[in-house]
Amino acid sequence: MRDYSDQLKDARRRLDEAHAYLKIDHTTARLAELTDEVQRPDLWDDQERARKVNAAYASARDDVETFQRLSRQLSDVEVLHELARDEDDASQEPDIEAALADLGRELDELELRSLFTGEHDESDAIVRINAKDGGVDAQDFSELLLRMYSRWAERRGFEVEVDDVSEGTEAGILSAELTIKGRYAFGLMTAERGTHRLVRISPFDANARRQTSFAAVEVYPVLEDVGDVEIPESELRMEVFRASGAGGQHVNKTSSAVRLIHLPTGLVASSQEERSQLQNRERAMGRLRAMIAARREEERAAELARIAGGKQAQVGWGSQIRSYVLQPYQLVKDLRSSHESGNPLGVLDGDLDGFMEAYLRWRRASADGGAAA
Repeated sequence: MRDYSDQLKDARRRLDEAHAYLKIDHTTARLAELTDEVQRPDLWDDQERARKVNAAYASARDDVETFQRLSRQLSDVEVLHELARDEDDASQEPDIEAALADLGRELDELELRSLFTGEHDESDAIVRINAKDGGVDAQDFSELLLRMYSRWAERRGFEVEVDDVSEGTEAGILSAELTIKGRYAFGLMTAERGTHRLVRISPFDANARRQTSFAAVEVYPVLEDVGDVEIPESELRMEVFRASGAGGQHVNKTSSAVRLIHLPTGLVASSQEERSQLQNRERAMGRLRAMIAARREEERAAELARIAGGKQAQVGWGSQIRSYVLQPYQLVKDLRSSHESGNPLGVLDGDLDGFMEAYLRWRRASADGGAAA
C-alpha cells in the first residue's frame, strides 16, 4: 500500500490557505446575517437593495459551501488512507488517487480567488473596444475581439449585454461597448486592458500582404455607489441611434439608444436596453459616472505609487499588452506575463483563462515587488 501522506499534507495546507483568503470565519458570520436579510418579507420593497443583498448572499454562501465541501472530501480521503495503511489494502489506491486528483483540480480553481486583490474585482465589467491603427483590418480585428470576449463570457456562464456597436466603414466595427455580468468579471477582464496587436495575411488586401493592426480595450467596474461624481451638462455630448438586437417591433424603428461622450476625458458610455430615450440616457449616465469614478481611483493609485517610488502592476491604457500572430507562424503571447499559446484560433474563440490567470499572478508579483522596493 502506497503512502500518500505527503500529498494529503499538501492538500491540507492548501485548504488552510483557502480558509484564510476566503475569510471563512468572517464570511460564515456574514452569511448568517444575510440569510436573515433575504428572508425578510419586505426585502423587495426596495428592489435595488434587494438585488445587492441577494448577490452578497449568493457569493457568501458559495464560498462557505465550497470550503465546507472540500473540507469534508479531504477528511474522508484522510480517513480512507489511514484505514488502508493500517490494513495494507492496496485495492484502495485508485480511489485515493482519484480523490486527490479531484481535490487538486478544485483547489487550483479556488486559489484563483486569492489573486483577486482589487477593491472592485468581484464587480461586473464594462468593456469598450476601439479600432486603432490598421484601417479595415483593425476594424475586423475589433470585431474578432468582441466575439472573443462574448464567447469567453458565455463559457464561464456570465451574462453578456452588447450596449453599443459602431459598424466599420467596409467591414468589422469601429467600436463596441459591452457589459459582462458575473462574479469576478471585472477582476478577470482587467487582464485585457490595453492595446492588442494582430499580425496576419490581410483578407482585405488583393495582394495578400501581411498586415499589422491594433485595437484598444478599456475595462471599468460596474459601481453601485459612485459617491460625489457629478457631470456638468457642458461636459457632455449626447448622440442617439437606433437600437439593434433583441426587442421585437421596437428595434430599429426609433432612435431610442443613447451614447454619452464625456468631453474632458473622451470616455464613452452607451445604453440601448430600455425602451425610451430618457431611460437609456439615465442608464448610460450611470455607466459614465462609474467609468469616471474608476478612472479617478486609478489616477490616485498611480500618484500614490509614484510618490512612494514603487512599481505599478497595472499597464497604461495605451500600452501594448498582447500579440496575436497568425502569419508567418501561429502564436499568441502576453507581453507582461509572457504566457503564450500556439493556438491563436482557439484564443480568438474565447480560450482566455490561461492568459487571465497568468496576468493575475504577474500583477500580484509586480505589486509585491513594488512593496519590497
